[in-house]
Amino acid sequence: MTVKLRKVPEPDSLAAPIRVIDLFAGAGGFTAGFKKASPRFVTVRAVEWDVAAAASYEATFGEDLVYAGSIQDWLANETVPEADLIVGGPPCQGFSTLGKQAAEDERNTLWRQYVQTIIRAKPKYFVVENVAAFAESPQYALFKAETELGGSLEEYDFQFKVLNAADYGAPQARKRTVIIGHLKSLAFPGFPEPTHVGKHVSVRTAFASIPARVTRTTPVSTDTITFGIKTLAGPFTAEELHIGRSYTQISLDRFAEIPEGGNRFDLAKRRPDLLPPCWVKHTTGSADVMGRLHWTKPSVTIRTEFFKPEKGRYLHPTEHRAITHYEAAILQGFPPEHKFVGSKTAIAKQIGNAVPIPLGEAIARMLLRTMS
Repeated sequence: MTVKLRKVPEPDSLAAPIRVIDLFAGAGGFTAGFKKASPRFVTVRAVEWDVAAAASYEATFGEDLVYAGSIQDWLANETVPEADLIVGGPPCQGFSTLGKQAAEDERNTLWRQYVQTIIRAKPKYFVVENVAAFAESPQYALFKAETELGGSLEEYDFQFKVLNAADYGAPQARKRTVIIGHLKSLAFPGFPEPTHVGKHVSVRTAFASIPARVTRTTPVSTDTITFGIKTLAGPFTAEELHIGRSYTQISLDRFAEIPEGGNRFDLAKRRPDLLPPCWVKHTTGSADVMGRLHWTKPSVTIRTEFFKPEKGRYLHPTEHRAITHYEAAILQGFPPEHKFVGSKTAIAKQIGNAVPIPLGEAIARMLLRTMS
């Protein structure tokens, strides 16, 4: 009798690598998500203009991967490597619905350099992440026009969808436009199916292993590194950044009057004498200002100034303080061992600007099925 042996599939780690270029890489949120999905995703070049963020990327993922400079300079000074996939989130402040929007903001045009990278790298697929408002912007329409006949990306097409990171396991409600592009000769791969609708990860779950008490305002380590021509503090693991701020007594008194899930309006009801002068007559507006997180829900969107309670719903659910850098990193999905370089303000910016790791991982797993 002839026995037919079944071929054993190759382990994922032994399959052909998928070469990735990470643009506007920051501290490496997208890369972290893709690497968590599979070791097949191999970064061939990352580009990040912020020196501290570039140093964080290198400290976490290895030397000689990141170009520390603007994407314009990178395109002018280096040969763009061929890649199977390009990922990146161009700076979103120019599109954000928060604060003043400026149509002429130069950050709004960085998608053009993204397009130039696609032309040179010739990837099979690309992913763009931006704020939800990007899909309604004139720049999005211009980007889409490049895929039409005669456009610089006429060989490509793309679709977009607004995804909520909480639907993919992030303990944070963060809605973003995700564009997935592909060669027209290849089928559109689709969008990742939500895995956590109706069962979002709560702040309580995210903070379960984090001590509530914070005793330091600076990291224990005083190490520094030289990156390029700059000397920067760090690297610190995310876990080493469980650090707070020194608050005035009046700030502590204000925090004490705000219950879990509450905000500045609770302060106005309970202790109007503690209101800052600018809030006395300001009885409408955002309900997130000086707000506490809910234990039983995902956090609000983590932005770059999460360490300032007056900037949003960033008070710890029960402690009289803002969330720490470590807690913010955890809400973004960073593992405790992820490394960060720079001042507290610089690191906060890196954390707030990152792509949530669970969202990146979900996109990566979806693409992996198509690219296998």
